[in-house]
Amino acid sequence: MSDNLLIVHGGGPTAVINASLYGALMEAKKHSYLDHIYGAKYGTGGILKENLIELEHIPQSELDLLLTTPGSAIGTSRDSLGTTEYAEMAEILRKRNIKYVLFNGGNGTMDTCGKLYKTCHTQGMEINVIGIPKTMDNDIAETDHSPGFGSAARYIAASVKEVCADVRSLPIHVVVVEASGRDTGWITAASVLAGQNGGPGPDLIYLPERPFDEKTYLDDIERLLKKKTGIVVVASEGLKNAAGNPIVDPIFTVGRATYFGDVGTYLANLVIKKLGYKARGEKPGLLGRASVSMQSFADREEAVLAGETACKAVLQGDSGKMVAFRRISTIPYKIEPVLIDIDKVMLVEKKVPDEFINAAGNGITDAFIQWCRPLIGNGLPEMISFTE
Repeated sequence: MSDNLLIVHGGGPTAVINASLYGALMEAKKHSYLDHIYGAKYGTGGILKENLIELEHIPQSELDLLLTTPGSAIGTSRDSLGTTEYAEMAEILRKRNIKYVLFNGGNGTMDTCGKLYKTCHTQGMEINVIGIPKTMDNDIAETDHSPGFGSAARYIAASVKEVCADVRSLPIHVVVVEASGRDTGWITAASVLAGQNGGPGPDLIYLPERPFDEKTYLDDIERLLKKKTGIVVVASEGLKNAAGNPIVDPIFTVGRATYFGDVGTYLANLVIKKLGYKARGEKPGLLGRASVSMQSFADREEAVLAGETACKAVLQGDSGKMVAFRRISTIPYKIEPVLIDIDKVMLVEKKVPDEFINAAGNGITDAFIQWCRPLIGNGLPEMISFTE
């Protein structure tokens, strides 16, 4: 009986998760001893229901579309799993002769990856399990960055750049752009790149790595209003106060999934109520992870590399690992894929480090700009204004 390989997506999709799927598939198809290359339809639930997609029969012309398709072509999920479910999944893998499993996802998915690996290992099953990092939030530990972040960073930087140009042309209000990021501010920080390569950038940037103080925020706005009347603020959806509580109560929370209140509108309303100045909130939301038009080519190439590397590793006998990127140099930009123990990344969040945040906690340093710039691929469009 020939061996089979299974690819599983978990958590929120990105603009390049399908590129990792593509990389893994192209590598798997080189190995004739694989009878089936399965995709779990809608994540771990697809395993438990034995709802598997036979990917090896899909025409190459359709597979090529994975590189420019957002979302997950095989479906993803945020299933709640316990010991019973892991045991059931392991038995299904054994029954279907699936010897190789690739989990593509973020912190929660790497936790699932690690737990399934340990379940199979404890039961003496010869099943190899490898993780492929994926997250627009860039909060997976032990890797320089994760596939999905570069495209989300490019989207927020380009969008904020366009908003800044708009506000500069009609400087009559404060605009607060709310950026994604549950507990970390990587995407929010990337908005600073809007000010690169000509044109204006955001005036203030607030990350969840620093406690948010409403009085300080209003003082920052009032100070800027003495110099200019059109102001752009970028704030993380996950901002918390000094007590560690969200500045806007979440709509509801289910497990690790939090549906935040509207932080952008809340901060804009503070300006209106407390300072008597026009303000409005903007929220890109899911657009930031679903935009292929703003996909970073560098991000896509690295996503393919991550999938390819993971597939090679799992077929060579590696297990209980995750593919990570090690940065060799920034100028010129060069990274290499490495394998790290899955234990080091299971539900471990990587925060934005202090050296990337300014002393006042309302802006981003040049060190971050240098680190992040290569990840968004080609530079953003140059812009011009004759009013300044």
